[in-house]
Amino acid sequence: MKKVLTYGTFDLLHWGHINLLRRAKELGDYLVVAISTDEFNDLKSKKAYYTYEQRKLILEAVRYVDEVIPEENWEQKIDDVLDHDITTFVMGDDWHGKFDFLRPYCEVVYLPRTADISTTKIKQELLLVNY
Repeated sequence: MKKVLTYGTFDLLHWGHINLLRRAKELGDYLVVAISTDEFNDLKSKKAYYTYEQRKLILEAVRYVDEVIPEENWEQKIDDVLDHDITTFVMGDDWHGKFDFLRPYCEVVYLPRTADISTTKIKQELLLVNY
């Protein structure tokens, strides 16, 4: 079985996330998604609207996702690849080259991001809406 792994915060799930998950799943038989815990987001000075448990629940409902695991620190990636028997590691191409250190352990693929959508863009646009 070919297992694929990707990482992210996956806050305010949108079609760009779905495109990434679909394309990642197409690269294998089983997709593991590591999502940043609330504590790890705090360390990165990143604020998610939904809690880790809420984001996990949402991702588990996406048909492309087979398993959701916590991302608790930057250093866990090699262990995750080994512990979950990962054959392919996938990230968006905005991270190009950043995870090449995983190549001795698995294939590393950088997928093009979906144009004109991001969680940051959604949050910024929501600030401009008059309710």
